Amino acid sequence: MNISQIIDLNNKKNFDKYALQTFQYQAINNEIYANFINFLKVNPKTIDNIKNIPFLPIQFFKTHRILSSKKKVQKTFLSSGTSGLEQSKHFVSDLKIYEKSYLKCFNQFYGNIESYVVLALLPNYLEREGSSLIYMVDDLIKKSKSEKSGFYLHDLKGLSKTLVDLDKNNRKVILIGVSYALLDLIEFKKFKLKNTIVMETGGMKGKRKEMIKEELHKELCKGFGVNEIHSEYGMTELLSQAYSKGNGLFRTPPWMKIIIRDTEDSMTLLSNNKVGGINVIDLANINSCSFISTQDLGKTYSDDTFEVIGRFDSSDIRGCNLMVV
Repeated sequence: MNISQIIDLNNKKNFDKYALQTFQYQAINNEIYANFINFLKVNPKTIDNIKNIPFLPIQFFKTHRILSSKKKVQKTFLSSGTSGLEQSKHFVSDLKIYEKSYLKCFNQFYGNIESYVVLALLPNYLEREGSSLIYMVDDLIKKSKSEKSGFYLHDLKGLSKTLVDLDKNNRKVILIGVSYALLDLIEFKKFKLKNTIVMETGGMKGKRKEMIKEELHKELCKGFGVNEIHSEYGMTELLSQAYSKGNGLFRTPPWMKIIIRDTEDSMTLLSNNKVGGINVIDLANINSCSFISTQDLGKTYSDDTFEVIGRFDSSDIRGCNLMVV
């Protein structure tokens, strides 16, 4: 499989072809995924449409080594584990694939990273070195080549001054942070920003009461003086991200696709405008599993956007108990 060719996709034209090739490769080379497919009594050789590809329940990343590669694991990304539950583990055997994926994706949605100052309201790399999000943001900070870029989670005063100064000087800024920290910042100081993109990555992390997205974004728009709040949709188990530039509507890069499944029957897929479980095809996951059934609820639209509605309270995805012990 030529992963560089896949991530160099500039449109969705060849997506299905590459997805089917990836499926056939992983059905042979990923032992856990192969066992799951066999449990469902699916013959991989009969799959000729991406709508018939089985999606691996995301819970498997908590209990098994999900690998399609014999290469040495270079990095293990871990979920935050803030809920006290077992952490997901994504074993990455080629970090260059992840780096290429997030850089090309960022460039597609926002342009050259060197045009921005990147301010992060996130734990720094040493505090959360197992986080795929922190790994990405740390690299974006370095690649921005600005001395003002950096992590500011524990310095709201310094961040406030930096934000105001940069905005006044017409510098393009991306402020990316977890929800609770962004709310802390606007409680510390109110802003009227004109050149800053505010991007939330979700997560109250037990620090604040959970809020619905519309309420959160309304509060943040008011506090930062901006018209829209951007969002990043990613997770430990993926090597790609989707981005929203407002209204809670996300778009994926050409090597990533969202499909909605029925909440009662995971093998039944839903059409646009219907709420169901979010399935993700991430072709950057060539060395783990590219076909993941998440615990998020959402719906897709005809213009290739999707919306995240919430999460399953208690997921019992068919086939999930096969090997989860």
